[in-house]
Amino acid sequence: MDLIFERKINYYETDRMGVVHHSNYIRYLEEARCFWMEQIGMPFEMLEEHGITIPVLGVNCQYKHHVTFGDVLQIRVLITEYTGVRMTVGYDVIDKKTGNTVIIAETKHCFTNQDLKPINLKKQGPQFSNTLMDFIEK
Repeated sequence: MDLIFERKINYYETDRMGVVHHSNYIRYLEEARCFWMEQIGMPFEMLEEHGITIPVLGVNCQYKHHVTFGDVLQIRVLITEYTGVRMTVGYDVIDKKTGNTVIIAETKHCFTNQDLKPINLKKQGPQFSNTLMDFIEK
């Protein structure tokens, strides 16, 4: 299942040079990840209702091209690693108008209970783990 999240750049997200400030891309990744989770039937609210959180452990971005006010990003989200305890999410961020790759990124996560103690999703949330596995296999 190939899910694409689209997002238009707002003026306030640009810097003095008129380009998107690099720190905003982290927000865009989170927006895309939340969209993706909703689309596969696993919104964050549902996980939290079951006492499961997915904190971010790390972010890696390679900036390739800049975008400016009014441009539209297309963000493709994919799971590149899943162990039950940890998950790595990859992102391809494209400028819709030009087709240029804007950034290539990944976020690393773990699964925890509400006390932020690590859990194995395969054991403590098998229905969610199965959903992730189904998505990875498609």
